[in-house]
Amino acid sequence: MNLSPEEMTFARDLVKGSRQRIHHVAWVDRDGTHRLTTLNAAEMTQLNRLSGHLGISSAELLRQVAHIPNAKLPPPPAAAPGPAPAPAS
Repeated sequence: MNLSPEEMTFARDLVKGSRQRIHHVAWVDRDGTHRLTTLNAAEMTQLNRLSGHLGISSAELLRQVAHIPNAKLPPPPAAAPGPAPAPAS
């Protein structure tokens, strides 16, 4: 098979992911829309741990997190002006 290492990793991750048990969490978004989030086993374990720590259901945790706005990232630094590139001949 003629794939680059990055492509091979991607393809293997797809196969690995398809072999995992999928978990679905039904919850209601902040606008009242019913959502169904698909999680792999590791994500489900972490969601259960977080919701258990807070003493709420997984669906309630997702509903509450949906109300938290995303943090705005600072703008990327401007590139320092350098010498102009030489014209092509």
